Amino acid sequence: MCIIGDAGLPRQKSVLALLAPLTKMFYLERRCSLLKLSNKKELVAEFAGYLRETQISILVDYKGLNVESMTQLRAELRKEDVRLAVVKNTLLGMASEGTDTALLKDFFKGPNAIATCADDPVAPARILVKFAETNSKLEIKAGVMNGKILTAEDIKALAKMPSREVLLAQLLSAMNGVPTALVRVLSGVPRGFMTVLNAIGEQKEAA
Repeated sequence: MCIIGDAGLPRQKSVLALLAPLTKMFYLERRCSLLKLSNKKELVAEFAGYLRETQISILVDYKGLNVESMTQLRAELRKEDVRLAVVKNTLLGMASEGTDTALLKDFFKGPNAIATCADDPVAPARILVKFAETNSKLEIKAGVMNGKILTAEDIKALAKMPSREVLLAQLLSAMNGVPTALVRVLSGVPRGFMTVLNAIGEQKEAA
């Protein structure tokens, strides 16, 4: 191929020189694809860790919620250490492999957000149910806990249970009551024993 140079003289330009920009472009696109794949793998691995640690997973359809509502919901969940993630269904399917959340694969359709909590299974249910009462566009689809799929009605029932803090308080109260009752019983033993001895002594004197 002959191309006229700036000085008007013909110069030869190799095919490789002509293809250099295209080669560079392909290299950059390939590099970007590899970076995206690497980031995707890291994202899946990180999210899989959350799903392995969670006590409960709840899927919701957030379609129709505006940014302000989603921000409010995230803030309320964050107060109770509940994580809300909006993730593509394909990535969710990959991350959930080998976890209880994989039982929800039939619900991995449409715009999904998933709420998880490693400490208190009641907290996400309670917050989501309460939020849905005033935000009809949030749809609670299903959940999973201890290897059992939860329907929307199951999640509503779970939301009515006492929170972890309340249960702990009740347990501590019960534990504090045990020593008190035991002390009362033990303290009553000597008194009862002395009463029996006195009664025996009185009987002997009367005889």
